[in-house]
Amino acid sequence: MMEKNSVRGMLRDVSLLLIGSLIYGIGIYMFVVPANIAPGGAVGVALMLNHVTNLPVGRLTLMVNVPLLILAWFHLSRAFALRTAFACGICSVVLDYVIAPVFPVYMGDQLMGSLYGGILVGVGMAFIFLSGSTTGGSDVVGYLLQKKYPHVSIGRALMMIDGIILSTSIFVFGNVDAALFGLISLYAQTKVIDMIIYGNDAGSEASIVTKYPQKIAERVIKEIDRTVTLLPGKGGYSGEDTTVVLCTVRKTEFNRLKRIIAETDENAFVIVKETSGIFGLGFKDVAEAQQ
Repeated sequence: MMEKNSVRGMLRDVSLLLIGSLIYGIGIYMFVVPANIAPGGAVGVALMLNHVTNLPVGRLTLMVNVPLLILAWFHLSRAFALRTAFACGICSVVLDYVIAPVFPVYMGDQLMGSLYGGILVGVGMAFIFLSGSTTGGSDVVGYLLQKKYPHVSIGRALMMIDGIILSTSIFVFGNVDAALFGLISLYAQTKVIDMIIYGNDAGSEASIVTKYPQKIAERVIKEIDRTVTLLPGKGGYSGEDTTVVLCTVRKTEFNRLKRIIAETDENAFVIVKETSGIFGLGFKDVAEAQQ
């Protein structure tokens, strides 16, 4: 049963990754590239390089991600680095060799192109996140910063990085509109990802009643790089002692948490609460949340 679930899960993840890469590529090639904007992240840097060198965006995005993947290999986990490298490779191949030769580019209003591009890129990235992968870039930077500075606000750091990319795009594309429309595209992309994966909430808290608390805890720590809390409990009906696993994760990690629970104990009892804010180690600093 576990083997069948594993194969089914793998096929589902590959399908989500391929669908997400296709939608992501359409958004980038058809709308973002002709709009002359750089909406943050590794792809934003790649789009600016594309404007200067005219090299394919997919290959440039992969090139930008290579140093980050090397850092992830040594400072995060090899599994994460390999999974991210695979997703980046798929996205680059689909963009350069599937989307670019077939699909036309949108030559309409720059504002509408930025908006449509942000929406489609957001939908594509949401599917990629649901597959358990990431598109690299800002995600890798976030994990690296979180590893080195666990009390630093990762959200604010990434916002600053995207701000630098948007500001640089003014000089690369030669107009202020590039940054303004890039900001619109980035905002649309972020909101769509939130809506598809997790509504408008920042994360999720899961209370897991299971026969295998230690196994779930070990997998969460190893595979998601999150800590858990083991709470002693007692069944009200059976009177038996039990252990409740308490775990809080980000929206991009929630699907991986569900998979770990299902693969480890399909009879586990899970209560999930959506959260509008998470403060503390690995998330926003408690003192900063009061500002």
